[in-house]
Amino acid sequence: MTNLPSLPDDTARLFADLVRAVLPDYPLRPEGTHGVGHWARVWETGVALAKSTHADLEVVLLFAVFHDCQRQNEGWDDGHGLRGAELAVEYRGNLFEISDRQFDLLFEACAYHTDGVTYGDPTVMTCWDADRLDLGRVGIRPDRERLCTDAARDIEILDWANDRARERHVPEWIKGITLSPE
Repeated sequence: MTNLPSLPDDTARLFADLVRAVLPDYPLRPEGTHGVGHWARVWETGVALAKSTHADLEVVLLFAVFHDCQRQNEGWDDGHGLRGAELAVEYRGNLFEISDRQFDLLFEACAYHTDGVTYGDPTVMTCWDADRLDLGRVGIRPDRERLCTDAARDIEILDWANDRARERHVPEWIKGITLSPE
């Protein structure tokens, strides 16, 4: 489970633009537990899951950045997902444009990603699983019973994502993103 497609330039550019936009108000360290490396792994894991779930990759990409970008601490932070969803409202139409349906999915995925729900729209479930499969970064192996999709429960994907999370793997393409405007 190591062969991810290379990131298209426009996708990497959007990710970089989003990261640059949210980081000035992000109170935590960008390299911290819930920071940019985590966001990048969530995106890549979402891409891997979407091969089976057929999730909307635009929504998954946006979720990867917005779901934790409004955290106030690295511990329990009630409401951070909703705050991230509300920030996405502000950026919609400026940094990105998606349909109302896609935006509803993004908002739901961000707002409820910590609630432990395991059912719903395949795109939302893919977002939640992509985040949950990165729990290894805090020493927690994801529980297959708490994952939403068959793809995430697949032992090969679960092990692949968990190994990357435990190692705090930072994808090469994110290392090349300059965090200041070009």
